[in-house]
Amino acid sequence: MDLGPLSKRPRLPAAAYLRRTLLRVVFLTLLAGSAALVLQLLTDEKQRLQRAYEAGFRGQLDVVAERLRHPSGELVLLNLDRPADDARGSVPLRLPLGAIDFDDPAKAERAVEMSGCALRFPDGAEWCPAVGRRASAGAFVYAVVRLQMAAPVGRSAGQTDISGVHRVQLVLQHGERTQRWLAPLELIDAQRGQFAGFVTDADHLERRARPDREFRGWWWQAQACATPGADPAACLRPTMLSLRIPVDAWRDAARAGGVWPPADLSALRLQLQLLGPDAAQPLLFDSRQADASGASLAALAEPLQRGESLAVQRGDVLVATLQGEPGAATEGPAYPWLVALVRRLPAARLEGPLQAEVRLPGGDVLRLQGDLSRVDAQLAATATRYSVYFGALAAAIVAAWLIVEIGLLRGMALLTRRANALSVQLQRAPDQLPPLDVSQLRGRDELGILAGTLADLLARAREHLRLEQLRAHQEREQWQAVGHEIMSPLQSLLALHGGSSDPSRRYLERMQAALQLLYGQASVSEAVAQASAERQRLDVAAFLREIAANAPHAGIEGVEARGCESACDVLADPLKLEDALTHLLTNAQRYRVPGTPIVMTLRMQPDSIELDVANQGPQIPVDRLPSLFELGTSDRGQPGQRGQGLFVARGYLAKMGGGIAVRNMPDGVCFTLTLPR
Repeated sequence: MDLGPLSKRPRLPAAAYLRRTLLRVVFLTLLAGSAALVLQLLTDEKQRLQRAYEAGFRGQLDVVAERLRHPSGELVLLNLDRPADDARGSVPLRLPLGAIDFDDPAKAERAVEMSGCALRFPDGAEWCPAVGRRASAGAFVYAVVRLQMAAPVGRSAGQTDISGVHRVQLVLQHGERTQRWLAPLELIDAQRGQFAGFVTDADHLERRARPDREFRGWWWQAQACATPGADPAACLRPTMLSLRIPVDAWRDAARAGGVWPPADLSALRLQLQLLGPDAAQPLLFDSRQADASGASLAALAEPLQRGESLAVQRGDVLVATLQGEPGAATEGPAYPWLVALVRRLPAARLEGPLQAEVRLPGGDVLRLQGDLSRVDAQLAATATRYSVYFGALAAAIVAAWLIVEIGLLRGMALLTRRANALSVQLQRAPDQLPPLDVSQLRGRDELGILAGTLADLLARAREHLRLEQLRAHQEREQWQAVGHEIMSPLQSLLALHGGSSDPSRRYLERMQAALQLLYGQASVSEAVAQASAERQRLDVAAFLREIAANAPHAGIEGVEARGCESACDVLADPLKLEDALTHLLTNAQRYRVPGTPIVMTLRMQPDSIELDVANQGPQIPVDRLPSLFELGTSDRGQPGQRGQGLFVARGYLAKMGGGIAVRNMPDGVCFTLTLPR
């Protein structure tokens, strides 16, 4: 039978969509929950990063300020406006110290280290040209040089040709005036010497030349070689030179109470060269060599990150401003949409730009301004790296959803709708079994196998139904034919044995009643339901004795009738009562222990009688007792049996106003019949 187009099939009730809807809600909730979890994690991480950045920002300012409070930091602040070195020489640095104790090597070296004034060259040499903070120490320029050199060669007393000794050549340019010193080394011992400064433009000394009394210089050399294990006769040793160079114009201004440091400090240039006795390589140190590096504000502000700025303000004047390097603290690549998303995440922001300032001891104000947007960039870069994993998780959830939705739910929905349509057709036509079309669902997957199996089972059931209907029709026709053929000779037998005293008549009447029930009936249940009982007064005691006596003729031996000594009248149909007892005795004969009797015991009650039919043998399973008298259950499992005997017995007794029950005994089974008296 065609079930018609899918659109015309009966709609499923709302309850049929409950689990499907619940499954979709679960997947949607899983996706939404995962996205909400990621957003919450990003929000928490943004707030944490922002708090950490703000705390580190203020700590960073404190670190920079502390470094600027150190003498090396003060040196940087004092020399922010110092011009860069050029070919004319170096501008002396302003020291945060009163002066350099140039006569003591330890103090001179400590002053250089503490102030950080040393300018370092690629070959490892260092030099510090500087002026003191106070003019009271004398208007001098100090120069400290540290390098590695071989054993020195000094000048002897009265020696004018100094090309074969170590010597220092100084050039001081102060405005239009240029002053040149030539200072040969005069050794005191192997590790110590001094420089006598002669003002001259020549490369040698005049016989009567006298040193400048204000010019002072010292030379110190370590005893150990700079390289362990080197030849002591030719190795290089750590060496330090400490010089004090007078500036006449400054000395006169200082004596007159002028401002210190002088305003023309930036106009002064100093050159220093250390010459050796080797003609092949006479120049051992030159202050004009390129790539000198020293302390600077940029070096102190290296921790600045992208977007941050550091400003130094002196009074109302902005002295210096440093910006974080564009490449500093690179967060990494980030998706633009992730950057926009992170910027929209809620976080406790400061009002206005993030900035802090601190006042330095000299009166300068150090101001650091931050950039909170780098927090968003950093978080966006981190989220970009992890977005692949979240994308894989979301893709797995969506893929699982699609597999369930398309591969399972859609097919189940189609199968359910067609099964529902089939159920409706069965309700409309119970005797018909329409086909189930699963051509769209057949396949090698689980649903395809299930749908194909159901369709095959339904097709087989339809074939069995068709064959059963054909067989039932043929049986009905056969019974009708047999009944018609038997009815005529049976009428003749009734006529021959028409006497009421003829014992054969009762059996003939039973045969006639059975044929009337079976003739034209569709089933045993219908036949029993339509049968009628003609109740009459019956001496059940004599009736039971006769049944027990005739039982061997029916192949049932050992039937005993007890309690039947006196007459007992009941209202019953003798034919149907005999049929019921025959079914019970046959059943007892089948299950009793061979050689044991079947006992019929009659008990009389005020309004009824009770008849027990008991046999010794196996007990009936307890779970079968409630359904034992239903059609097709009592002896259905035995070959050749249909399970109709107990059903017919119960139906006949009910027609006569009685009943039947069963119970297990210790050694067998007992059926109890009741009839009204």
